[in-house]
Amino acid sequence: MTETELQDVATRWQAAMRAGDFEAAWRQTDRIEGPRREQQHAPGFVRGPQHLVWDGTPPAGRSVLVRCLHGLGDTLQFMRFVPTVAAQARELHFLVQPMLLALLQGAPGLGKVSNAWTDHPPAHEVEIEVMELPYALRSTAATLPPPYPHLPPRVRERQVFVLPVEAGQRRVALFWSASRWDPSRSLPFDALAPLLALPGFRFYDLQQDLHRNADVLAAPLVPVWRHTESILAAASALLEMDLVIAVDGMPAHLAATLGRPTWLLLKHEADWRWGEGRSDSPWYPGLRIFRQPRPGDWEGLVDEVMDAATRLPPLH
Repeated sequence: MTETELQDVATRWQAAMRAGDFEAAWRQTDRIEGPRREQQHAPGFVRGPQHLVWDGTPPAGRSVLVRCLHGLGDTLQFMRFVPTVAAQARELHFLVQPMLLALLQGAPGLGKVSNAWTDHPPAHEVEIEVMELPYALRSTAATLPPPYPHLPPRVRERQVFVLPVEAGQRRVALFWSASRWDPSRSLPFDALAPLLALPGFRFYDLQQDLHRNADVLAAPLVPVWRHTESILAAASALLEMDLVIAVDGMPAHLAATLGRPTWLLLKHEADWRWGEGRSDSPWYPGLRIFRQPRPGDWEGLVDEVMDAATRLPPLH
């Protein structure tokens, strides 16, 4: 397939996913994967690592390795498909990023969870990257499994620490600066600052120290990560929140997976997974999406968020 043809596949695939037409997206993926599979079964084909890639055929009796090669948020979003494969396979090994180990080890339906950075992959018969699972399973927007619901009980016991709040205040966690590889997802703190003046809210900072400057340190924010370096404890803190407001990054996925009300702040040309022109998402039932009205217009988006916040019903 030529470079032009590959670009055409990518363009059509993203357009289909933005429209929520997963079936059309998988047909585009087939344009690439189909010839590869035919080549693997051709006479004289020299087998290499590619023959291990799982193609969605029932893995009964086989050992499956699921790798996580992308971001933490990607793993949290797509791990919902792992139990389906684990239920069919003889055994399943799930190699995840080290930061997620404490959160996922011992959770049901995920097989044996190991460190993707340091643990040598165990012997296996087929493997797949976690973000490829919906394609292999031919999922549609209507058949998406719910977010993975079985995080360890120690997360849900809410015994890590107590977050300060006054009576009648709504606890709101904020995350405004995402990964450095895509800075356009991040919201400047000064654009978000007007939100902090709203009465009836207690705001908590989900950023790590790397993203704090003098303005942030002077703001009326309670830093969650100052209490702990553990994602397990951060997850417990999220369970205490009445609302999470976040740009596109791991904390948004974690909060939505935990079932917390989450407001997602997106740039104008957002990632394909969030669709187009909609304020909800088939991936997370409790998610509400706010989009830049124009490219780069975070101020207009924050105005919409502030208006929505003032319309929230009082806490009981």
